[in-house]
Amino acid sequence: MDRRSFLKQSATLSGIAIVPRFVLGGKGFLAPSDRLTLGFIGTGRQALTLQKNFTATERIKIVGAADVYRSKLEHFVRQLSAYSDQSSANCRKYDDFRELLNNGSIDAVVISAPDHWHGVMATLAADAKKDIYCEKPLALTIQESRAIVKAAARNQVVFQTGSMQRSAEEFRKAVNVIRNGYLGEITQVRVNIGGPPVPFDLPEEKLPADLNWEMWLGPNDEVPYNHELAPVIGDPMWARWRYYIGLGGGDMTDWGAHMFDIVQWALDMDGKGPVSITPPDGKDTSVLTYRYDNGVVMTQSDAEKGRFIVFEGTEGQLRVQRRLLETNPKKLKDTIIDAASEKVYHSENHYIDFLDAIRSRKQPICPAEVGHRTNTVCLIGNIAYQLGRSLRWDYVNECFVDDEEANAKLGRRLRRPWII
Repeated sequence: MDRRSFLKQSATLSGIAIVPRFVLGGKGFLAPSDRLTLGFIGTGRQALTLQKNFTATERIKIVGAADVYRSKLEHFVRQLSAYSDQSSANCRKYDDFRELLNNGSIDAVVISAPDHWHGVMATLAADAKKDIYCEKPLALTIQESRAIVKAAARNQVVFQTGSMQRSAEEFRKAVNVIRNGYLGEITQVRVNIGGPPVPFDLPEEKLPADLNWEMWLGPNDEVPYNHELAPVIGDPMWARWRYYIGLGGGDMTDWGAHMFDIVQWALDMDGKGPVSITPPDGKDTSVLTYRYDNGVVMTQSDAEKGRFIVFEGTEGQLRVQRRLLETNPKKLKDTIIDAASEKVYHSENHYIDFLDAIRSRKQPICPAEVGHRTNTVCLIGNIAYQLGRSLRWDYVNECFVDDEEANAKLGRRLRRPWII
């Protein structure tokens, strides 16, 4: 063989060698070795739902899981074999999430630990160069939330916030109707969700032998163990840490991270936010009131049953909640939004969208900055509730205007070694 023929044949063989194996396997085929590897941090009730959602895509392998509650960790790993084609034996168990982050074979992590851990876990995961799917709300404070955005940017990792309503048809349709002007100018928005967190008041109970409570608390100040904070597997109750100051943000963050998120999306405010917040005073107003610099007024209350949003426009009204979209005039509901009319990112599956972004290295539908801005709306509302007075918000510099007391609540003291 002469040199020219050798080089030509070598180039052809090299080209074949680097073709992805799922291409060689035919359309729709994905070899096990081509699946992205995931590690889960937090293996409780929400993690089990995410496990089903991710394994259903058949694009991933869950190769690691970390939790401070051993029985939950064991149950999570057993479930892999129970309802997916993945082997529990191939999923390594960790008592310390930092050891999972040190596993170089893991491509991305799913963070489904309690909210008070999100800031620390997500920044450490980004610094470990892991792509991240992080449950909403993004973090317990605005400063921790912004730290996540910075960490994701400096490490160039893909980040998806778990505000999965953006990938649901009824919410995408509602936003497209609004952004296309079918309601005219939006004047008012009503968000029906519960309120802020309350002071911690649970009594101390006997600590389970397989729960590392010190690690569960992590960056937080000490509170006593109570089963309502970390229910056992099978308990129908959602963990109630979300309702206590210092652990969660109440329904303002738990549901607000979903519903305020859709409002931000519909108003094209993903990079901005409200400019003032006024809490209910029991006299002139019974609702929390936000004002945007475009004149839109948004209120939050829990006056009616259910969790929903109502948009009021100069030419109509729209109400949206999970699996329900209603409009006035009724014909707006049937408006055809073709590809040319879509004003927003189109995702039909929040989990596949994340995995696609990992491979393309493009932003997913709800990246860290978007999750942070929505989280900010929730948290400044909680601060207004706590202080009991009106506040002005500078969304450019992310601080309250001329209010040292309010600005002192943008962050919190973290226990060592969990400093970010």
